[in-house]
Amino acid sequence: MAAKILPVVKLATKVTIAGGALYIACDSGLLGSSVQGSEALQKAKAAIPPAVEEWMKYFGLEAQLPAMPNIEFSPLQSWNSGVRWTISSLSEAPTRATDSTNQGLQYLKDLTK
Repeated sequence: MAAKILPVVKLATKVTIAGGALYIACDSGLLGSSVQGSEALQKAKAAIPPAVEEWMKYFGLEAQLPAMPNIEFSPLQSWNSGVRWTISSLSEAPTRATDSTNQGLQYLKDLTK
């Protein structure tokens, strides 16, 4: 009986963890706009070091963590550059397809001569 229930319990645990992670991601704004994502990143930068320090004290670890590196990263600019690149590639696709087709036809004509 336990052998039949164990896979169901494992699946339920995995689905619960995945659902919780998705809920937290949506609730914190990670899956929203780029502005919401940037705000969530700033909140995480502010919350993670104190939380790690608290857990280290809780478990009795006295190791000193290195200072957080200062990373100048703007999700807004990165998202925008990705969107620009994608739209640019999509707008150039018909022209590039035509050029590639013409080159292929010319190659085939040269082979048949």
